[in-house]
Amino acid sequence: MARGLEATGDYKVLRRLVPREPSASVGPSERVGLIIDLETTGLDTAKDEVIELAAIKFRYDQSDAITGVTGIFQAFNQPSGSIPAEVTRLTGITDEMVAGCKIDADALVDFVADAGVVIAHNAGFDRKFAERFWPTFETKNWACSASQVDWKAHGFGGAKLAYLLSEIGLFHNAHRAIDDCHALLEVLAHPLPTNSASALAELLDRARRRAFRIWAENAPFDLKEVLKKRGYRWSDGSDGSPRAWHIEVDESIRETELDYLRREIYQRDIDLRCQAVTARERFSARR
Repeated sequence: MARGLEATGDYKVLRRLVPREPSASVGPSERVGLIIDLETTGLDTAKDEVIELAAIKFRYDQSDAITGVTGIFQAFNQPSGSIPAEVTRLTGITDEMVAGCKIDADALVDFVADAGVVIAHNAGFDRKFAERFWPTFETKNWACSASQVDWKAHGFGGAKLAYLLSEIGLFHNAHRAIDDCHALLEVLAHPLPTNSASALAELLDRARRRAFRIWAENAPFDLKEVLKKRGYRWSDGSDGSPRAWHIEVDESIRETELDYLRREIYQRDIDLRCQAVTARERFSARR
């Protein structure tokens, strides 16, 4: 029936995602990646707490194509206070589900030890929480599947995980950490519409490049909309970084961007703060 509906061209049928089972160990020419997702008591990465951590360890080959799953980690954690009702409505996680639970730090460290890259669909959020509670994540390369794949350039209307999954013909139980990890694995394994490469291949290509974070400190206030339109983001300085607009650009266009700021924003020659950024530092609260 589903095939018949699809054949008319008037319907799009979504199939439930069936999680991959862990299989054989890593081959000699394969590498190991890790997909991680956290559920937390709130959005404050400095104060809120983790209530669920899930991770899928996967293998990928020399062409950056996913070849299988090697392990799954999932655990609840009881926070110091009650889970906010809003979080329970969003995730389905209740105080009863996490009562007496604690994430085994040693087991987690062992699980992630051989992963060369950690991928999250909002790495700017997940990495800060992960490093705060488990310092082993400070030594890892990180990549963000939401911001480091140009989804719109490949014909997608957005970067939300449930939407991306639906575009490859699948659906899942959203907002639970382990389910979102399985969903992201399938999205990354799928070929991009505009070429034969997987989404993982584009993500890793972007993550491997050295970039530069340029700070437009003390930029004229009346030009903030100009900076925002160009892709600059505001930092309030709460994480120890400058209180200023900033942008991250590839090394190849660093000088072009610096010239733009001097010519169009400051209208004078000025020394600007410019920091090299690699996957080892990117998305971390450590500057």
